[in-house]
Amino acid sequence: MGVANRLDLTLRLVQGTARVSVAELSRRLGVSEMTVRRDLDELERQGLVKRVHGGAEATRSSEEESGFAAREGWQAATKERLGRAVAELVPPGSTVLLDAGTTTVHVAEHLIARAPLTVAVLSLQAAVRLADRPGIRLLVIGGLSRPGERSLVGPHALRTLETMAFDTFVMSIGGVHPRYGWSEFALDDAAVKQTALAQAARTVVVADATKLGVRAFNRVAALDRADVFVTDTAADDAATHPQGPETLAALRDAGVGIVLA
Repeated sequence: MGVANRLDLTLRLVQGTARVSVAELSRRLGVSEMTVRRDLDELERQGLVKRVHGGAEATRSSEEESGFAAREGWQAATKERLGRAVAELVPPGSTVLLDAGTTTVHVAEHLIARAPLTVAVLSLQAAVRLADRPGIRLLVIGGLSRPGERSLVGPHALRTLETMAFDTFVMSIGGVHPRYGWSEFALDDAAVKQTALAQAARTVVVADATKLGVRAFNRVAALDRADVFVTDTAADDAATHPQGPETLAALRDAGVGIVLA
């Protein structure tokens, strides 16, 4: 995992709780405690976390700084490939629920070529990409827009989802771990994903390879709740992603199809 990717994941894990220890971050990221301390020192230098005895806590400004806008350009070429690969799995004429996230925005752009489609979105950014596109019947799931992310969450979003059925749920994810399963950094996002999983005939999960082996704080579901996992080819390279091959093997054992883009 590259340093910048690791810093991003470290910051999001710190944001997921009031305070997190160095040992917990080491366990969730699969790196040494020395590496975690060095990364926390860098994040503190940038004013994004506050070091405390044995760990760190998020500053009030860190959520805004590391939100959707900050991550949108991250690994853009990889996310573009993933977006195209996911869209190709969606049959024209079907009903799709599209999750929030920087990668699913790329999925939204490629879904236009799969029209006609009915697409329900959990992201204001995805809604902008799909609005007024020929052949796209767009439904914006109501709810609270989460600050910094513009994902749609909360009780209203959950109640709306419970009244619907989808052919395919395209789910983004913060972490996928061989034993812990699918997980997310924010409790509100995890709750939406859990409800959406129950309403879809098929679930396609998409995430870049940096998410493999990561345990975010909020468990969404076991690995076998997904049908297909789309990630980049680096996921199968133990040199750059030490937990990648193990995680992919666990997914295959759980009956999840793997697409490397």
